[in-house]
Amino acid sequence: MDTAESIEWLKKLAYISLEAGEEILKVYDSDFAVESKDDRSPLTLADKKAHEAIARSLNDGPYPILSEEGKEIPFEERKNWERFWMVDPLDGTKEFIKRNGEFTVNIALIENGESVLGVIYVPVKGMFYMGARGVGAYKIMDLPGLSEAEFESALGEKNKLPREINRAFTIVGSRSHMSPETLEFMEAHKEEHPDLEVMSVGSSLKLCMVAEGLADAYPRFAPTMEWDTAAGQAIVEAAGGEVIDWESKSKMRYNREVLRNNWFLAKA
Repeated sequence: MDTAESIEWLKKLAYISLEAGEEILKVYDSDFAVESKDDRSPLTLADKKAHEAIARSLNDGPYPILSEEGKEIPFEERKNWERFWMVDPLDGTKEFIKRNGEFTVNIALIENGESVLGVIYVPVKGMFYMGARGVGAYKIMDLPGLSEAEFESALGEKNKLPREINRAFTIVGSRSHMSPETLEFMEAHKEEHPDLEVMSVGSSLKLCMVAEGLADAYPRFAPTMEWDTAAGQAIVEAAGGEVIDWESKSKMRYNREVLRNNWFLAKA
């Protein structure tokens, strides 16, 4: 995929995720209480409506979709997919329930097992992170008001990631899923970095923080699914970082037979 096509897809995915975010906010802004993710819960409704908005726009396109909604697609069917969309219509369900705003819409393009393009939208903040191989990574605000020409100019130095930020060595971890192994990793780094700062954030925003330059590392030594990380990995890599499979010690790959990720480490 050349640069012009990548930019065109970033733009399309941004507006698709914006529509999905609007569906989520309709539920989020209502008066709801959620105890579990059952078939009648507002959380399930928000997830379903967001997925429908994304599928409406991508189903007529050139590539198939893989998401939590379609996780039952047999490996025999999807193993030969050269390109496909990896979608998480609502990442950060615990943050949605807590109403802290730290949930996202994630869409990534997977090419031969690698995440090469991704968009992450933060509906509560109206904030977009996006990146593509050969294009770079960007953080954009106020997208709804941008014309097509303004969108392309937004992919410029002003919004480019990572940013130069004067700070202590920072590790970011999960707000809702901090494992003992992750805490051990953080403690080990305190010897090398006595002024180490630790931050806790929900959803794929942790990967966005690494891409933006707000964090140096994000160790995830707890379960995640492929759709949780694909868009974020594309953005981290487009910003010059890497996401390493802790088991293979190589770049994390996608569309494996088992869709659960191994432990991983994202590094700026």
